[in-house]
Amino acid sequence: MSLLYALLIGAIAGWLAGKLMKGGGFGLLANIIIGIIGGLVGNWIFGKLGVAIGTGLISDIITGAIGACVILFIAGLFKK
Repeated sequence: MSLLYALLIGAIAGWLAGKLMKGGGFGLLANIIIGIIGGLVGNWIFGKLGVAIGTGLISDIITGAIGACVILFIAGLFKK
């Protein structure tokens, strides 16, 4: 069940990050991958800053989306 939860959160967070970063998304599989990695990055960033958004579905989506936005921003720097 936790794998399904991670895939669902990853897909939503990746899609949301694609929309926030002026993109249209990257397809379901890429959104899931970016969202899952973004969740790890977001948790790491918030841990280093000592920030806690909260617990639950919405906070996981927000954390994943912020982490995915950071990844997409850094990838955009290398793309240019």
